[in-house]
Amino acid sequence: MSGRKFWIFWGTLILLLLVSCSLFGPFLTQDPSRPDLFARLLAPSFSHPFGTDELGRDVLSRLMSGGRISLAVAVSVVLMAGGLGIVIGAVSGYWGGRLDSFLMRTVDVMNCIPTYFLILSLVVVLGPSLFNVVLILGLTSWTGMARLVRAEILSLREREFVMAARASGIPAWRIIFRHILPNLSTTILVASALLAGDAILIESGLSFLGLGVQPPTASWGNLLTSGHEYLQMAWWLIFFPGFAIFLAVASFNLLAEGLRDILDPRIRSGA
Repeated sequence: MSGRKFWIFWGTLILLLLVSCSLFGPFLTQDPSRPDLFARLLAPSFSHPFGTDELGRDVLSRLMSGGRISLAVAVSVVLMAGGLGIVIGAVSGYWGGRLDSFLMRTVDVMNCIPTYFLILSLVVVLGPSLFNVVLILGLTSWTGMARLVRAEILSLREREFVMAARASGIPAWRIIFRHILPNLSTTILVASALLAGDAILIESGLSFLGLGVQPPTASWGNLLTSGHEYLQMAWWLIFFPGFAIFLAVASFNLLAEGLRDILDPRIRSGA
């Protein structure tokens, strides 16, 4: 198996496995919110493959339920931040001039502020909740996408097919969305996959600090929070949520690497 097929195969396989378990797993396992004080902190066994937590809840069920939240955050952030970054980058790169300078200086200012510090500050101001986490991540994660799209459009806007479209009197918005952006599919897909992995990491960090998804709703981050107090006596409470986060982030990165190798004609032609 060639390198590019390896990345895309394993990235897709791991991601499909996580998505399938998160979507359908909770229907096939125990109620993730049902406590059983007679089954507290049981080690992994046949009846509880990933053990139980401090309230006797099945860790596997809560891990699958938490996967819905963490993956939903990733998808929502990609849609919001990706869409915002694409629009701002396209407008900035196509029209240029003072508008481009203003938008890029805005990006520079946002990049000067430590991202995690900015996100923490906004979460403290708005309050910890799933909606606020998605909103804040979406409004603070678009700068990288905007820069990538702008850089690509700067090189494409002087191409013959774009100049021919202008000469034909086609509106600017149609040139951008019908002629230019389809040529950026590789850049957008790769950047979106990497952004999804970053969103899962940040959401998990916020939830671990108690500033993200709030109990009793499970997410991979707050599962780590509830488990770290019992690390010495119940290692599985930390290991399995941490491993799920690792698999999710690794799958998105592998997927991004595979998409870049397969879709980028410059890499494909050099193979």
